[in-house]
Amino acid sequence: MELANILAIVDSAIRLSTPLLYAALAGLYSERSGIFDISLEGKMLLAAFASGVVAALSGSAVVGLLAGVMAAIGFSLVHGLASITYRGNQIVSGVALNFIAAGITVILGDAWFKQGGRTPQLDGAARFGDVVLPGAHALAPIPVIGPIYAEVISGQNVLVYVAFLMVPLTWWVLFRTRFGLRLRAVGENPAAVDTAGISVSWLRYRAVIICGVLTGLAGTYLAVAQAAGFNRDMTAGKGYIALAALIFAKWRPVPVMFACLLFGLLDAISIRIQGVSLPGVGEISVQFVQALPYVLTVVLLAGFVGKAIPPRAGGVPYVKER
Repeated sequence: MELANILAIVDSAIRLSTPLLYAALAGLYSERSGIFDISLEGKMLLAAFASGVVAALSGSAVVGLLAGVMAAIGFSLVHGLASITYRGNQIVSGVALNFIAAGITVILGDAWFKQGGRTPQLDGAARFGDVVLPGAHALAPIPVIGPIYAEVISGQNVLVYVAFLMVPLTWWVLFRTRFGLRLRAVGENPAAVDTAGISVSWLRYRAVIICGVLTGLAGTYLAVAQAAGFNRDMTAGKGYIALAALIFAKWRPVPVMFACLLFGLLDAISIRIQGVSLPGVGEISVQFVQALPYVLTVVLLAGFVGKAIPPRAGGVPYVKER
């Protein structure tokens, strides 16, 4: 395979893995605190809708980003209220939020814009454009190194760079700060944290708020950066794949990044082989190609993840001892 084709696949993999990375890191914060969050999909979808609508109306991608993040934080707080304050079943709450997001985005989108749930097309300042890094054009003629820098590293969307910067930041927060230590402790032994005079509920609420911010960035990326507006059900199961990546990486930030890149690579390859005719097989079915990343997700989790042990207090509402 030629270098140009390899670089095109890698570039596509990076772009496709970005929303997965945001969502997986969001789930990492939430689940490390003991709150299982299956509603990553719903929060991403609602954020994509809110950012697409506001960006279309305001003409500003930044305002759309703020709207998407606020919408996702609102959904996160609803999940926190049900799971933390009222000690409800976290899985049921997450599934309910996914259903609400899937329904409300289509209903409101169709009512407001009459385009079958779509928002108006975005262009200009209403979208986040690609960033050309310094020296990209000058280094482009250099063999191998030049094309890698000019075509893969440079020319990405600003939200792509932010997503990958969030990986070392998340590692530092979780493993090098007092907040991270307490967050990990509350996911393992909330009674001990409570005994130390630290509010378990407030720690968990902060975790779900961070989860909302990151899923808001993921949804905004889909609608205002990767695409030119919101399309109904545009998350297409990415929230669930992010959860799979989180489990595959065993709740650790750097392995989460590599897991998301792997799933993004599978998605990029599946797009490239659409319409390709194989000897003795013929043209590959479009439906098979579209299902391939999800099938391989199940295979990877079933065969290669090993024993993934979640935080011990995950999914268990904390009842303060008297």
